[in-house]
Amino acid sequence: MLLCTLLWSMAGVVTRHLEAAQGVEVNVWRSGTNALCVFLILVWSAWRRNGAESARPISFGQLIWGSSLLWAAMFTSFMLALTQTTVSNVLIMSSLSPLITALLARLFLKQRLSNITLLAIVIAIAGMCWMFIDGVERAHSLHNANPLLGVLLASVVPLAAATNFVLLNYGHRTVAAPNMVPAIGLGGLLSALFTLPFAWPLQASLHDIFWLSFLGVFQLAIPCMLLVWAAHILTPAEVALMALLEVIFGVLWAWLWAGETPADATIYGGGVVLMALVLNALLGREKTPTRTGNL
Repeated sequence: MLLCTLLWSMAGVVTRHLEAAQGVEVNVWRSGTNALCVFLILVWSAWRRNGAESARPISFGQLIWGSSLLWAAMFTSFMLALTQTTVSNVLIMSSLSPLITALLARLFLKQRLSNITLLAIVIAIAGMCWMFIDGVERAHSLHNANPLLGVLLASVVPLAAATNFVLLNYGHRTVAAPNMVPAIGLGGLLSALFTLPFAWPLQASLHDIFWLSFLGVFQLAIPCMLLVWAAHILTPAEVALMALLEVIFGVLWAWLWAGETPADATIYGGGVVLMALVLNALLGREKTPTRTGNL
């Protein structure tokens, strides 16, 4: 899981070194390459099994389509948010996913929400307000940036990720668990096709195509598949800690290799959010019977 977090965290610093690709075109290349990689791996895996009875067939039922739409929302909004606001702002917003998951699981799956988790949610909301009210000013330094739009786009990521978890958890409770890996590839394909008309004509250089393809394979496809496969043994506390590592690594890489020094409001407000997540991860894990996975 440490490997997954390290791979996820490199998106921000890579996008800061693109030459020509901007906005929605960044998402087209990244999501499209992700879809291609996932489907090639599925075909290769099926070929290796050679039709063995133990192999689960690829199906595209309602659960797969629902999860695919949520993956597409995450892929698209995350990448577009990076073009409009700072890496740290996007990652801090994304780090709320474990807490939102706990809320949705309580509402729709009737899972018990501990007092520690409730307290963590309140603290995290306070930190987010701090980061949003003051820290958004820093993003104006980005070329052609719209900081408010960037924060709003970034907020889609934890909402979609949490909803995806609830959907997957519900599916595991009611039907035989399907192979959810195809949903990652289908989500990437939907994301690329949706944004392609807005990105045409494509302007990316070969340098950009290489790095965006690199992200599609190593920052999306591989870690997302690893997480889906490992979701059966992850607890909510482990997911929360993993999200913390992505935030820490992502902001650190952007600071070291993209010259993106976090604003004071991002540091302090983000610190409050991280404190809330650590509180929930360390003290809110008791009496948590369900398993979870998250982007």
